[in-house]
Amino acid sequence: MKQQTLFIGSAIALLLVFVAGMFVYSGQKEKEANQLAEANRAALVRMHAPTLGKADAPVVIVEFIDPACETCSAFYPRVKQLMAAHPDKIRIVLRYAPFHNGSDKVVAILEAARKQDKFWPALEALLATQGSWAPHHTPQAALALKHLDGLGLNMEQMAFDVTAPEIEKLIAQDLEDARVLNVTKTPEFFVNGKPLPSFGFEQLTALVEQELAKAAAR
Repeated sequence: MKQQTLFIGSAIALLLVFVAGMFVYSGQKEKEANQLAEANRAALVRMHAPTLGKADAPVVIVEFIDPACETCSAFYPRVKQLMAAHPDKIRIVLRYAPFHNGSDKVVAILEAARKQDKFWPALEALLATQGSWAPHHTPQAALALKHLDGLGLNMEQMAFDVTAPEIEKLIAQDLEDARVLNVTKTPEFFVNGKPLPSFGFEQLTALVEQELAKAAAR
């Protein structure tokens, strides 16, 4: 009986040590992520990045997005709801991280649509129909383009604009900034320059509300 009690006690002690170690490790990783973001603030927002919301909004969410990413598609309407819950208080800045093979061509479609002032409708249309043009995580630009038929785009102009060399440079810049910020998956969020302590919509909401409270107190 004593041996069993000793064994259980030892197991509990080891578990507590493990949990404490994980807590310290998690805290250290969060600290390092914050330091990295702070040291590379210029890499968070570029002049070419699409934005939505008031320019002077107190909270800025930077999202690295891959249009073929299922989680990005799932998060997008929830981020819009978060913005709607705090009118004029949140601005979103999108950065591209086309990690899926072929996603860069879909980004080119979005940028071509932006030249016709249809970026956000195009993005929403593509995210809503993602399963049709990116089956099995394999983006197909020709299929994606078909889902924009109802937006009133000049398709001849689109065909020309998707090949614009500045789009390739824009994507290269975003990917380089993603590398500098250690963005390895999408979506990746930064709120007023701070990375999420861990991934999840609840964590995003909590950080946004924290920054809103700070702004209200000023």
